[in-house]
Amino acid sequence: MIFFKNPADNARSAKTPEEVAARLKEVFGEDMPLEIRERKAGKDDSVGYRDIWTKTDRERLNEFVDVLAEFDFPQFHIISGNDEGEAVSLHYLFTIFQAAGRGKRIGISVSVDVDKKDLVMPSLFSRIPGVEYSERETREMFGVDFDGLPNKALVFLPEEWDESVKPWRRDEAGPSAEDVRELS
Repeated sequence: MIFFKNPADNARSAKTPEEVAARLKEVFGEDMPLEIRERKAGKDDSVGYRDIWTKTDRERLNEFVDVLAEFDFPQFHIISGNDEGEAVSLHYLFTIFQAAGRGKRIGISVSVDVDKKDLVMPSLFSRIPGVEYSERETREMFGVDFDGLPNKALVFLPEEWDESVKPWRRDEAGPSAEDVRELS
């Protein structure tokens, strides 16, 4: 992975979203779904940054992060998810060129579908230790196990929680009426 010693180095070496997208397509194939979106802000409604939205297979997520690291250390933000029926869809959010400043920062959103018959993802912990709490939260709320995550303890649910119940699932693993209580 690349680590820049100061923001000026980062700004000088910042690439465009098109250059990053071209490298991703080179590694993952031309048929990789990919969209570049502009984010405008400020009183003059100018482009503050641009996002790359894409999707990859779970077996290639670590490789995806390694490709981002060819450009800049990928700043991890969060994992969000959704129960899609037969799969749990995970959405990883990163930023590269964060220190390069307005107009050069690139947001990255990469989605991975995890089949409910095999709810295991490779952990990003060895590359980005800051993913720990997002992976632990995703594990306890959706039931996705992260292979390589050293600490799999609950984050939000009480210690006595029945771990077969996954609060964000919409199937039989989701909470039943007995698991929900009225808050006053």
